[in-house]
Parts: sequence; C-alpha cells; structure tokens
Amino acid sequence: MTDAKPAARDSNSQKADRHKPLRPYLMGLTIVTGIVDAVSYLLLGHVFVANMTGNIVFLGFAITAPQNLSIPASLAATVAFLAGAFLGGRLATRLGRHRARLLTVAIYVEVMLVAAAMVISIFVSDPTASVARYLLIVLLACAMGLQNAAARRLGVPDLTTTVLTLTLTGLAADASLAGGAGFHLRVRLAATLMMFFGAGVGALLITRYGLVAALAASVALLVLSGASTSRLWSSVEEWTVGA
Repeated sequence: MTDAKPAARDSNSQKADRHKPLRPYLMGLTIVTGIVDAVSYLLLGHVFVANMTGNIVFLGFAITAPQNLSIPASLAATVAFLAGAFLGGRLATRLGRHRARLLTVAIYVEVMLVAAAMVISIFVSDPTASVARYLLIVLLACAMGLQNAAARRLGVPDLTTTVLTLTLTGLAADASLAGGAGFHLRVRLAATLMMFFGAGVGALLITRYGLVAALAASVALLVLSGASTSRLWSSVEEWTVGA
C-alpha cells in the first residue's frame, strides 16, 4: 500500500518524459500561431485563422453588430480551418503510428500553405483587397487547422499550439496554491509565453516591415522545424510510437 503513490508518480514521470522530445517543436508551432493570428487580425479584417473560439465569437458579433467585422471572412476562416483539420486527420490516420513522421509531414504541408500565402502577398499589389484577402485567410486557416489536428494526434498535454483556454485554466486550477498537484505548470506557462511572443513578434514585423516579413518569419520557423524533425524519420525511440 505504501508503494502505490510512488509507483503512480513514477508512471506519470515516464509518460511526461515520453513527450519531452516533441515539446520544443510544438512550442515553435505555437510561436507561428501567434504570428499568423497577428497577420489575420491586424491586416485581414479582424478575423482569426487559428483561434477558432475567438473567430466564432466574432461571427456572432458580426451578425448582430457588423461594424469592422465580416461574416464572409469569419465563415471563410472557419470552413478553411475545418478543411485543414480534415487533411490533418487524414495524415494522422496514415502516419500517426510514428509521431516524428506525422509531425514532419504536417509541418512541410503547412510550409507550402503559408509559403503560398507569402507569395500572394509579394506579387499582389494590395493583399488586403477582397480576392487576395480571402485567399490569404483560406490558406492560413487551412494551415492552422492542419497544425491543430496534427498536434491533437500527437497528444502532448497542454500543447495544442493554437488554443490556450484549457492551458490557462490548468495553470491556475492545478497550481499548488489551489490545492492541485502542480503538474505541467512550466509547460503551460511556456506555451502561454510562446503564444504571447509570437503575437508580439508578428505585430512588430507587420508594423515595421509589413505583411511579407511576418509571413516570411513564419515560413522560416516552419522550415527549420521541418528540417529538424525530418532527421527523426527513421527513429525507433520509444517516444516516436503513436497510437
């Protein structure tokens, strides 16, 4: 009886350690989320392409109080996000048994989508004009839906890469002062800071250098992450095994 709790703690530690190699990559994707949502909100008409909770709320606002909000833009972002999540689900079905391969392929597909948005922003004189704006919204929302679906299949606690509501809830509710066990507090805090950092960097790049710079930064982060995870393609380490 006296050994039950230590054994449970050891089991929890092993589970946590199994996710450790994935955390830096998902933190990087969280930064990308912050940058991309800064682009969509600040330049594409007050719409989110990653934070679907906020986007659905904006859609509700737009129906009853449409000032500075767009029903078509919010709908386009939501539908494109769902399409990306569907694609991510298909990738997870095919590659989910090897987490490094799933993450690598998901990142490279995301690179193509964000890079396509960057190319459009380079060659279109006004990327915030109607057609170009919707193309950017669709490409970026699709990329974020794919990213979210892949992160969901990877199953790393508190690292969905696009949503912080449950992360922040756990940060407060599971704190030792609240009577909680204090698990994953550092990870939750780090995820929150990465989103904050990404949004701040995105806003800074947009303000000083423009849309292309913000998207280029996102592409660069994704390429670096993909190049790193691709080296793990043939890894047989225990953490790579998925469900």
